Amino acid sequence: MYDTIMKVCFFSSPIGLGHITRDIAIAEYLNETPDFVTGGGAAELLRRLNMDVLDAYTPPSFSTSNGTLQNQTKWLWKYYRYYKDCKKTAQKIITDYKPDMIVSDEDFASLAVAQDKGIPSVLVTDILETRFTRGLASLVEKRMNQSMREIVQKCDLVILPEHGKDDGNIKRVGPIVRSIRDSRDELRKKFSFEKKTIVVSIGGTDAGVFLIECALEAAKGIDADVVIVSGPRVARKFPNAQNMGFVENLHEVIFAADVLVSLAGRSTIDEARAYGTPAVFIPIRNHFEQEDNAKREGFAHSDIGRLGELLAEKLQKGRSPTQAGGAEAAAGLINHIRSNA
Repeated sequence: MYDTIMKVCFFSSPIGLGHITRDIAIAEYLNETPDFVTGGGAAELLRRLNMDVLDAYTPPSFSTSNGTLQNQTKWLWKYYRYYKDCKKTAQKIITDYKPDMIVSDEDFASLAVAQDKGIPSVLVTDILETRFTRGLASLVEKRMNQSMREIVQKCDLVILPEHGKDDGNIKRVGPIVRSIRDSRDELRKKFSFEKKTIVVSIGGTDAGVFLIECALEAAKGIDADVVIVSGPRVARKFPNAQNMGFVENLHEVIFAADVLVSLAGRSTIDEARAYGTPAVFIPIRNHFEQEDNAKREGFAHSDIGRLGELLAEKLQKGRSPTQAGGAEAAAGLINHIRSNA
């Protein structure tokens, strides 16, 4: 627990690791070091980086089978209960530590509390509504989306990590990725990447184990080393591969790789594009956000069936890094609001 009053506090969703990694990227450019509230693997990542964190949230798990999200209605109900628990937690933390500003990365519970208390609030997000369910359950989801829109409208600032026009309090800053200080050659030496290297990463949950298994099978006829980054939820080791487990510097591993195979999380996609690493993104089926992300990159869940072909193709592709100044731009906007609060 903290010994002093918080200043800027990031409430970061612990569902996956993409939220916390982009918040870390933003924090590098802030005028003052923020405190963090999150949970699960996200809290562990911050501890490994020696950053201040309250491990306060217990994220709900996805129910998946062979890469397909099961029972979306049940997931929605689990998320609703999780939101209510988070709101109670956020209420206590904000009351006890009196932060001057709340920055939320898709943690809408902390925004609701901050807005009730008149505390300046900033939202970092890549979605403005959810589409998990159909039928009668979708009516409940529509009500939740309406509540989300009301919270968004009350925010002092909403930051989207994409290119495009601003709209009211919504500012589009471009991709938000972590900076890299070492050269690619230095990182390949650090990670012992000697041959062509395929990195398979599944993020902060165990929902992507199917992708590891499929990628290992697809790579059998390819002259390349396979490196597995299995995240905080998967303890098992995989044969015929270098097992890195859970790492706090996945962005460096992605930069060092020749090809990345990953689920279709937004932050991982943005990092691969920024660092110029050719990649294959396979979404969890029925996960609307991942399917939308993958579609923008030209992939679908069905591409798992031609993964070997895609790997061979990507290994022949050159690197094309892109400009990604979203982290610095986002921090500048937050610094401005903080200085005028």
